[in-house]
Amino acid sequence: MVTTVNNLTKLIPNVEVLIELPTEELAETVLRLARDYRQNNLINLHIIMSDIEGVGSVASSGYPRESWDNAKLAVAEAWSWLCAQGLLIPEPGSNGQNGWMLLSRRANQILTNNTFMTYTRSLAFPKSLLHPSIADEVWLDIVRGDLGTAVFKAFRAVEIAVRQAGGYAANDIGVDLIRRAFRKDTGPLADSSQPSGEQEALSNLFAGAIGSYKNNHSHRTVTINDPTEAQEMVVLASHLLRIVDDRANSQSSTP
Repeated sequence: MVTTVNNLTKLIPNVEVLIELPTEELAETVLRLARDYRQNNLINLHIIMSDIEGVGSVASSGYPRESWDNAKLAVAEAWSWLCAQGLLIPEPGSNGQNGWMLLSRRANQILTNNTFMTYTRSLAFPKSLLHPSIADEVWLDIVRGDLGTAVFKAFRAVEIAVRQAGGYAANDIGVDLIRRAFRKDTGPLADSSQPSGEQEALSNLFAGAIGSYKNNHSHRTVTINDPTEAQEMVVLASHLLRIVDDRANSQSSTP
């Protein structure tokens, strides 16, 4: 067992807690131990597993014997999760064939920036919720933790879609563009068959979204730290993009 300030039993003293932790949460502890336990930058699962039993003169530091199998299974699942996410990668040589791993560049970045929870929460965000025009790029920004960029790109796409669907020029931008495009009864993206109040409400929705989530990112640095908040914002942008699609399709089908 490698001697460090922390080991598995110090970080998670109660083995029942370890066994019951969701795999992604336990994976954060395993990744930190993998960094601390490296030998010539290499880490092997068995080194971390040795904490479970304890060895030699510190055998008493391990977990109770009756819990070993379940604890090992939980740690192995967390290790496999880290490998599946590309945070632990095989050493590209004979050592790798014998189970020795390296921390990936992304893993080192996550540990340096202390953004593991941001990463896992972003990773759980389904790309299928996003409009196809922004899905790949914006989802990747979310996963990377570049939340402000993801939000800006999503609402910039809304502005571009409105400009194109409404037939406006490239220098038509921002809330003014939105107000003209959705102007009650006369705007190219307005639906005159809807009640007046609903037309105004939709115009307000688009204008408020562009003014709040796109324009402020254009004019100054805005920091978004909550992945859930960023995900909700880009889902709103996707909803607006689908509305623009519907209005554009209605225009093209009108004789």
